[in-house]
Amino acid sequence: MGNEKYVAIVGAGITGLTAAFYLKQNNIPFKIFDTSLKPGGVIQSKRNDDFVWETGPSTGTLGKPEAMELFEDLDLELLETAPSIAGNRYIWKGKKLHPLPSSPISGLLTPLFSWKDKFGILLEPFRAKGSDPEETLASFVKRRLGTSILNYAVDPFVSGVYAGSPETIIPKYALPKLYALEENYGSFIRGSIHKMKEPKTERDKKATKKVFSAKGGLSRLIEKLTEKIGLENMVLGVKDFCVSLNGNSFIVNANGTSTEFSKVVFTGSARRLPEAFPFLKENGLDAAFNVSYTPVMEVAVGFKKWQGMPLDGFGALMPSKENRKILGVLFLSSLFTGRAPEGGAMLSVFMGGIRHPEYLNFTDSEVYEIVKKEIQETLGQKDFSPELFEITRHSMAIPQYDKNTPARIAAFAKAESMYPGLLLGGNGIGGIGMADRIRQGKELALRILS
Repeated sequence: MGNEKYVAIVGAGITGLTAAFYLKQNNIPFKIFDTSLKPGGVIQSKRNDDFVWETGPSTGTLGKPEAMELFEDLDLELLETAPSIAGNRYIWKGKKLHPLPSSPISGLLTPLFSWKDKFGILLEPFRAKGSDPEETLASFVKRRLGTSILNYAVDPFVSGVYAGSPETIIPKYALPKLYALEENYGSFIRGSIHKMKEPKTERDKKATKKVFSAKGGLSRLIEKLTEKIGLENMVLGVKDFCVSLNGNSFIVNANGTSTEFSKVVFTGSARRLPEAFPFLKENGLDAAFNVSYTPVMEVAVGFKKWQGMPLDGFGALMPSKENRKILGVLFLSSLFTGRAPEGGAMLSVFMGGIRHPEYLNFTDSEVYEIVKKEIQETLGQKDFSPELFEITRHSMAIPQYDKNTPARIAAFAKAESMYPGLLLGGNGIGGIGMADRIRQGKELALRILS
């Protein structure tokens, strides 16, 4: 093409679209390639006359300034943040849901944790610092906070976010901020107090940690990005995709056509790397592809009339010890407007994960019966006759930041140094949250611009 920065972006999910948006703002020519027929990756909202629901991620958290900046740069009117009740999280124990403690008093009164662990929190600042950077989250939390807090706060959180297990997740990679509190301050409590006192820049203040979506569903964010980027800059429904080398350039082969690019940005699943870049397989970079993805089933359940417990929170999570058949339920219509009729409810129920991967093979009627029983027993909706019931199965939903992660990060870095102009992203590194993906997309664009 004769342009020294003609860029191919592999993947039209939120990471690739964010990268493309910032390249477009800076007049860098690019082309996005994706096997799907529409942009957005797993982010897809659906709508009918009564309900709006998601078949992929349902919410994000404004945990990184880049997430707020994307809305500012696109259209701030798009952003919808959840009300304060989003801070209420429910955990199942015994035969009922209990609010997760949000203050020292509620922490003392909650039946979720043992008295030993409640009082043990007072000793947390004096406990010895860990010495193993590859320590699992289960060991990390038991050591600093106690077994009941692991079982009834951390385990359900990991199931809800990663569909994984604290026995395999490594905090250094999955929860770097939590890991850094102990690493830098020797204690969660001491570190948190220190962080609260640190002065924040105006940019830091944009990371409000509020739960967010886009008005009318997350697809609205994808639609706005697509409008700004231009469909003419995308090749969708790609067949037979692969990248080969030609001196210092990259040849992208897609749909029987070859195009030369000076740079290639990868933003897809790490499992797709060997297929997309066959030359990586020849250079001992197998660790780059070694990532475990958990399977997850997402069930959208809509009621025109809700008669169960008040849905006054973010949702409910089920600890592994309780042996329930779902991972959790998100109260989508309590978080965002227009998701269900007045007096109704829009729920997202999650099943499968590392606990029960076999659930993805259940028939629709088997899934219906499980969800019916779980919602009746946990949320108290006795008359289970939803107006909407839709199942979405994701066989490779969420990457696990486990013991394979450091080798994967090193292999990504090695591949980039071996092949200048190749930039590797995607959810295999850098975090799985929406804000993590937006931040990575912007960082990839900035690396090209620099």
